[in-house]
Amino acid sequence: QVQLVESGGGLVQPGGSLRLSCAASGSIFMLNVMSWYRQAPGKQREYVAFITSRGTTNYADSLKGRFTISRDNAKNTMYLQMNSLKAEDTAIYYCKLAASGKEYWGQGTQVTVSS
Repeated sequence: QVQLVESGGGLVQPGGSLRLSCAASGSIFMLNVMSWYRQAPGKQREYVAFITSRGTTNYADSLKGRFTISRDNAKNTMYLQMNSLKAEDTAIYYCKLAASGKEYWGQGTQVTVSS
């Protein structure tokens, strides 16, 4: 079993930055893909970015240039650096780990962008 815990969310002003973390524990297969998703109020969950265990990254087109995904395999932790935040980035941010045909989700961390 794998457990994922997100942290780092909070209230930030427009134009500000936040760094989210997702710590994984449990039976983690070496080759895996970790991802960030987000869900705004009243909207469907949407893809943000992924990073493989070898460091290959991919981003949703609308977020390229503002968000940066990274990971520390030694710590089993993934990060999302979010810059130039906008009100429309307000959402619950979830991390996901996919490996060996299984998916695991965290409980989410709230990000609110407001003045």
